[in-house]
Amino acid sequence: MIFGKSNPVPNAGLKAFFAENVTPEENLRFVASKRFVGDDGKPVEWVMQCITSDEDESLRKESTKRIPIVGKRGQFTSETDIDLYLGKLAVKCTAFPLLHDADLQNSYGVMGAEALLKKMLLPGEYANYLAKVQEVNGFDVSFEELVDEAKN
Repeated sequence: MIFGKSNPVPNAGLKAFFAENVTPEENLRFVASKRFVGDDGKPVEWVMQCITSDEDESLRKESTKRIPIVGKRGQFTSETDIDLYLGKLAVKCTAFPLLHDADLQNSYGVMGAEALLKKMLLPGEYANYLAKVQEVNGFDVSFEELVDEAKN
C-alpha cells in the first residue's frame, strides 16, 4: 500500500519513527569463554554493542576486494571476504574487553585487535562469539520471524 494524499497514515503515526521515540539497543553481556575467570572464580562476561548501518557498510567495503575477470581485460568483480568482515565486525562490536589495548595484545604476543580476538578464543568459542555478534546486530532474525512478529 502506498501512502499519500489519498491514503491515510497508519495508526501509529509518523512520530513512532522519530529518533527520540526509538527504543535504544542494549549492550549484550555474554560469557565468550569459561576460561576467563574473575576474582570471584566466576566466568567474566564480555560486553557487545551493536553498530550502525553506516559502520557496517564501511566494514563491508574494507573487507571487499576487486578481482579481475579472467579473459575480460579491464573488467573486475567484487568479492567480500566474509571471514575478514566477521572478524572486523566482532572487534567493532566488542566493548569489553578492550581489544585495542596494547598491554592486552602484548600479553598474547599479537598486534591488532582481530589477531587478539582469534588468539584469545578457541575455534569453537570464536565461532559462537561471531554468531552472538551477528545476533546483536539483528542478523539472526529471519524474514518469516519478522512477518510473524508483525502479525502479532
